[in-house]
Amino acid sequence: MSQQDAFERVVASLHEATLDDSLWDRTSGLIDDACRSMGNQMVFCDDSAGRTGVLFARFCLGGQRHTEAEFEYYNRFFATDEHVPRLWQLPDSRIVPVTDLFSEEELKTSPTYNEGMARSHAQNSLRVRLDGPDNSHIFWSIGDPVDTDGWSSAQTDMIARLLPHFRQFARVQYALGQAEAIGTSLGALQDNNRIGFIQLDRGRRIGATNDLALALLRQSDVLFDEDGMLGARVPKDNETLQRLVARAIPPYPVQSAGGSMRVTRVNRITPLALHVSPVEKPETDFHPQRVAAFVLIVDPRRKTRVDPELVTAMLGLTSTESEVAVMLAQGLTVREIAKASGCERNTIRWHVWNICGKLGVTRQIEVAQMVLSLSDLPNSVLKP
Repeated sequence: MSQQDAFERVVASLHEATLDDSLWDRTSGLIDDACRSMGNQMVFCDDSAGRTGVLFARFCLGGQRHTEAEFEYYNRFFATDEHVPRLWQLPDSRIVPVTDLFSEEELKTSPTYNEGMARSHAQNSLRVRLDGPDNSHIFWSIGDPVDTDGWSSAQTDMIARLLPHFRQFARVQYALGQAEAIGTSLGALQDNNRIGFIQLDRGRRIGATNDLALALLRQSDVLFDEDGMLGARVPKDNETLQRLVARAIPPYPVQSAGGSMRVTRVNRITPLALHVSPVEKPETDFHPQRVAAFVLIVDPRRKTRVDPELVTAMLGLTSTESEVAVMLAQGLTVREIAKASGCERNTIRWHVWNICGKLGVTRQIEVAQMVLSLSDLPNSVLKP
């Protein structure tokens, strides 16, 4: 298989995994094949606070999730991992050998490097940090190279080519997570009231939309429908939008690609976040109206607030923990919650840790999902 074929297989699999994160393990295996690596790790964080800031973590070896490695790392090594603070300081998209993030002495004495990374085939791995949405961070570790000669320029070039597609996958997953729609179908997104959704066919024409997107199109102060074609009201934004749509639905046989942007709202301060993602379908069938891409529209001001008293009653948290959990569900980071509440960040981290323990979860996104699941319950459940 050529390098180009391997690259296109990974990108196509990333597009498929966007709406079905259960396909990530298969995608991980294709990444290993393309990069000739012995595994890879993806971590998505919204705060440098530690485990409480981890929204998503997946360690894979040979195209299979390695839950034992995840558990061992976060419960045994993470708190004292010397290279983590340096990883946070890496410039966006810079690919570095993991050994560059340890001192010479640490390479000899570090339990993380000499025990954990040895067992997970990562002592000669590569590391990269990517800027994510809302001040979040995406970390990608590409495991030891299969070839004993080390990393070749062809391998690192492949990794660099995959970075924008990898970043886009994480961005869309983040948006879907905020809308409680991870792992959902295109049809189910039409019924989601927390995120705007528009389907585009192969002719780049608007197909199905959900109510939130339809309302935005009718207001037409930010997006509009002109003879079935999606446009942005501000000319500069419209140029960017058309480029993203053209990349997501290119002429055959050009490889499709996703992209994100901010869209200005007329007479409004806060913009909308817009994500355009291809839908992988056979390019040569006879259905011109086949869904070719979808557009997600995120309004950062549209936050579902659940009554903290309801959270206390239904989830068994203290009143303070419930307030913190509600703010997590609104998309606030630990840093933002500390500022809003007037508390120290360490205090909020401690609350988040306790919340996760009580709810039996390990990630902030799981806390948010449990809180938001209460949003449809009437407050009357609090009354005796």
